[in-house]
Parts: sequence; C-alpha cells; structure tokens
Amino acid sequence: MEKDSRQAQYPIRTVLCVFISCIGSFSMGWTIGSPNLPAESTHNCVNGSAHDNNKNLPDCLPMSSSIWGIVVSIFCIGALIASFLAEPAMTMLGRKATIALSNVGWLVGAIIMGLSTSPAMFGFGRFLAGISCGMGSVATPTYNGEVSTILFRGAMGVCNQLMIVCGILASNAVGIFLSSVPLWRINYSLVAVPALLQIMLVPFLVESPRYLVSVNKHDEARKALQVLRGPQYNIEYELDDIIQGQRKAVNTVDDDTTTTTTIEKEKGVTKEQAIIANTDTFVLKDSQTSDETCSFRDILRDPHLRYVTLTIMMLHIAQQFSGVNGVMYYSTIIFRQSYGVDQARQLAFIGSAVNLIVTVLSVYLVERCGRRFLLLLAQSVGAISATLLVISGHFNIPALTSTAVMLFISAFAIGLGPIPWLLTSELTPTRATSRVTALATGANWLSNFGVALMFPSLLESIHSYAFLIFGISLTLSTLLTYLFVPETKGRSIEDINNDIIARVLRDKNPTNETEFHHHGL
Repeated sequence: MEKDSRQAQYPIRTVLCVFISCIGSFSMGWTIGSPNLPAESTHNCVNGSAHDNNKNLPDCLPMSSSIWGIVVSIFCIGALIASFLAEPAMTMLGRKATIALSNVGWLVGAIIMGLSTSPAMFGFGRFLAGISCGMGSVATPTYNGEVSTILFRGAMGVCNQLMIVCGILASNAVGIFLSSVPLWRINYSLVAVPALLQIMLVPFLVESPRYLVSVNKHDEARKALQVLRGPQYNIEYELDDIIQGQRKAVNTVDDDTTTTTTIEKEKGVTKEQAIIANTDTFVLKDSQTSDETCSFRDILRDPHLRYVTLTIMMLHIAQQFSGVNGVMYYSTIIFRQSYGVDQARQLAFIGSAVNLIVTVLSVYLVERCGRRFLLLLAQSVGAISATLLVISGHFNIPALTSTAVMLFISAFAIGLGPIPWLLTSELTPTRATSRVTALATGANWLSNFGVALMFPSLLESIHSYAFLIFGISLTLSTLLTYLFVPETKGRSIEDINNDIIARVLRDKNPTNETEFHHHGL
C-alpha cells in the first residue's frame, strides 16, 4: 500500500534538489566572506599600485577605509536591484530557470574582480556578484519551501543559510592562504567555481509543483511531485491540498466584495468559523491561482497579504540590524583592536567555524523547538551579546570581546540567520510568493547595505558603542517577534495561511476573539 506523501520525511530526490538549489547560497556566502581576510592586501598593501608581480595588473587597489567600505558593500545594491528582477523571472520562467540564471553575475563578476585594475572596476565586479546574490536569495528559499516535505520543511529550509555559512567559512579558510599579493585576486575569482557547478547540475532540478499549479499546469505538477516524493508515495492528497489551497485565495480587502456560499448560509456560520473549520465555504476567487494575479497593489489592499508581508519584512530587517553582518564583514578589524594581526585572523576564522557548527545544530533544532522559539532565543541572546561587546570595548577586556563575538555569532546562526528565509516561504501563499519574497529580500539587502556601509565608520568613531545600536534593535525585534510571528512547525503552507487569515478577520471583528482564541497565532 502506497504511503501518503504528506508523511514523507527525506525523499532522496527532494534532498538532491534542495542541495543543488543551495549551491547558489554557497556562492552568496563566498561573496559575503571573501573580502574579510585579504582586505589589507586588496586595498592597503605596501606596494600600493605598483606592478611588481604583474606588468598588467597592480599589486593592490589603494583606497581609503571609507571607500573600501563602499566597494565591499556595493554588492548589496546589486542584490537589492536583482531581488525585484527575480520576481518577474520566477513568475515567467519558473523557479528552476531563475536559479540557473542567477549564476551569470557570479561568473562575470569573478572575472572582473580577478582582473581589476582600479577600485571602480573591482566594485563593478562586486556589484555583478551582488546581482546573482539578490536573484538567488529570492529563488532559492522560494524553491526550497515549495518542494520540501511538510514534516521536514524547516530542516530543508535551513539548508539555505547552512550553505551561506559554508561559503563564508570556505572563503575564510582559503583566504588564509590567498590573502597576500597577488593571490588575493584568485580569492575573489573562485566564486565562479560553485556557480559553474550549479549550472551543470540545474538539469537535475525538478520544477516546483506549487509553481506549476499556480500557472495551471496540473498534470506537470502531478508528475513533478511524484518525482520529488518517489514512487512509493501516493501524492494525490498532497497535490489536492496544494490545488485547493491556491483556489482558496481569500480576499479580505472589502467585506462588500466578498461572497458566501450556500453551505455558509445554510449552516449560519461566520466567515471566520468557515475558515477555522477548514471547510470549502469561503472561496472568493477560484480563478486566482497564478502568481501573476497578485500585484503590489493587492498586497497593500489585502489585510492578509499585508500582514504576511510586513511580518516577513520585519524579520529580514531585524536580521540585518542585529549587526551580525557587520561583525562577519569586519571581524578581523574588531579583533585587531584587542589582538595582533595573526591572532585576529585566526579568531575571525574560528568565528566562521562557530557560525557553521551552530547553523548545523539549527537544522536539528528547527523541527524540534520550532521557528518562533529559536527566533526569540536568538534575539534575546544577541541583545545580551551586543551589551557585552559594549562593556568589553569600554573596559578593554580582550577575552570578553572574543567570547561576546562568538556568542553573538552563535545567537544569529541558531535563529536570525536561517529562520527569516524559511518563514518567507512558509508564511506566504503561493499566489503571492514572488512579490512578497521580492519585497522582503529587497528590504534585507537594503538593510544589509546600510549596516555594511555605516559599520566601519561607527567602529572607527565610537568603537564598541556601535553595538549599543544593535542591542536596542535586537530588543525591539524580540518584542515584535513575540507579538506577530506565528509558529509554523509541522504545518502545510495552506494551513498556516488559513490561521493567519482567521487572525486578520478576528482582529477586524474583535467580538469573536474568545471564540477563536484557541486558534491564535
């Protein structure tokens, strides 16, 4: 007897597809981490712009610390732009083709960075790599969320952040050997290797069944889901859940425009009760099954989509304003304030290793502790760590500095790193996935750019007090997470959205609050 695919755990083909899609996340991690160790050799070497090692290429690209900060963070602007380009690409081309397309910037950018003769040329290469980062940061979490099994969607979703961390660690490990003149050029160019690997493996990806349903290709969706789950599973129930979930595209913009079915009238139930009872009594737009039917205007007007979008954007902004990327970009500089150059580099590498170890741990914990708990834990511990960094800097306590940085990185890795990307796909109905993900990712990269741009100046001017800003941000985000973020562990995307809709409708009609309290988020 065939097993219900809704009870599947780790089907081989699903795991393979998640791994292939996450190779782009590794490339993103390499882009983020590659400037850390070879920074001095790249923009502040002894030889300056001399051509001692190559007659065609300068030994380094001299620039001030502020210009270096702009050049390093300019990839965030490319990512910001690409996050909005990815939305129409995913809708028109599909998830699979968009993942393949996302590698172009890494390939071209790697060549330009490796052959750079000026800061502007190097910055342009970073910008192109950023375009790939932005497109991949939209396509990969979306794809993973849509193809993963219900029971282990969290663990598979965390793989995106895990591979980003692996990319950062790998770039730091290689950077130990490639941080001198002229080897720093190879360090930046190596991002082309995983990009080429992903392009070669893309043919083995299976298109997202949820995407295929959203463009009314139900037969293709059935075949894709069967391949993903394997021949031993009956996929009809899961496929029906996907189809019915997308057909129940509930529009709560204006009660005057809504309709109730005959069953609703006969039973005398409210719209909220119909949703909570999981009946077919509140179907507004059966034709609304495509990503293309959901515009940015719809997101603004629909309370359900507006709630989801603002919640997800809050998490992505909180992720960046935790300050952890400032720590990851400039950990060597932070440690150099308390230690020597060699020891600072070693501690920076250890920090990347801690990031990887704790992220691996989060793959295990996310399905056992839940997303909401890990987020609250990460934000709380992060706020404490930021406070400790302020204290250690003020009193010049090197041991406390290194301990606080490792604790800070650990807090990020267990919650704020992986979970915002995971919740982006879990909280968003398929009909709005492309646009909501584009908005959330755009907010993420814009915040990333702001933090990366201002952090070196803050560190130089107010030293460890820069972390006071991040501590306040983390405290605020802890409160917002507690109030607005639901638990999604072990639930289908459709079921999660039914509960969110119920909450939105309940908030519009608070007289029924006690009646629906046990379904609260």
